Amino acid sequence: MTGSVLIAARRSAVVPRNGAFAPLSIEEIASPVLHAVMQDAGLQPDDIDEVILANALGGGGNPARIVALHAGLPERVAGLSIDRQCVGGLDALLLADALVRSGQHKLVIAGGAESYSRMPLRFQTFADRRPPEQYQQARFTPWPDRDPDMAEAADQLARHYEISKAEQDAWAIASHAAARAAPTDHIVEVSGVSHDAFTRDLGPRHCAKARSVSGSISAANMSVAADGAAFVAVASSEWAATRGLHGVTLRGGCTVAGTPDLPGLAPVAAIKQTLADLAMTSKDIDTVEIMEAFAVQAIACLRGAGVDPTVVNPWGGSLARGHPIGASGAILAVHLFHQLQRRTGSGLAAIAAAGGLGTALVLQRDG
Repeated sequence: MTGSVLIAARRSAVVPRNGAFAPLSIEEIASPVLHAVMQDAGLQPDDIDEVILANALGGGGNPARIVALHAGLPERVAGLSIDRQCVGGLDALLLADALVRSGQHKLVIAGGAESYSRMPLRFQTFADRRPPEQYQQARFTPWPDRDPDMAEAADQLARHYEISKAEQDAWAIASHAAARAAPTDHIVEVSGVSHDAFTRDLGPRHCAKARSVSGSISAANMSVAADGAAFVAVASSEWAATRGLHGVTLRGGCTVAGTPDLPGLAPVAAIKQTLADLAMTSKDIDTVEIMEAFAVQAIACLRGAGVDPTVVNPWGGSLARGHPIGASGAILAVHLFHQLQRRTGSGLAAIAAAGGLGTALVLQRDG
């Protein structure tokens, strides 16, 4: 069985809902990013065997196929769309890795794209004569009493682990500060936008004034709904070698599920299982990208997994950017890829999703 390497990785800027990307369709956000990945690796359209796209809020219709066609890829590229909500972007990479390792494909473009701005209105219909009812959040369990609102679940996590609002706000402030100092060469200009629109000089005074959403959870320590896209080229190590392409090894990863009552904790099990499968410990990891849907989620997961917070999110997290659901996991992988271009070592990405899902993976670049 062959191994797989990541040979290029790019993302768009992340723009809050109803911002500069609001007029754009999914494919209009995603295609420039896909083209940049191809250009970085010197790829031709005929090189690509498959496109795997995570998307959570679209109206269906296989958006991966739509993106592939819009980007000018051969019509034989079928496109595979997945919906595992927030973990989908990392799951797309793991699926690509499995296809490449099996020998079925030599090169897969994997990632995610999301448009909160253009998400369809959703209505539930009934068998009787009641009019349809609009809803915002899809069901993630069959039990209403075990399908919590995400902000309420985050506040429950804060109370359970005694993580104060001050600690959450401090994490958010640090995330914005790191994002403001981060490089931007991995960001593809889309519709004239080449920087994350939400990143700002956040301070304690702003956090104190922020609107409370649920208990200690406020608008300052949770990520905003956003639009964006990210892609990675996953290639057979043998094929990449014949092309003289050197990349970052995708060593392994997994998706696990736990209690849906505390979905924010799911990455802990995914991190532990991934590291155990690779005979590694958290001390073997040099850089970490963890999803910051909520500050409390990142803090609790790092504690639970025994990860050193000083190596986490060196370029800031989603608190400073926003959360384009299907793309968020892929953005973590893009950041890891470019961080490992600047240094040798191992990187870990981890993310949670509603319903109690968690995904983690490890990338490695040797000297």
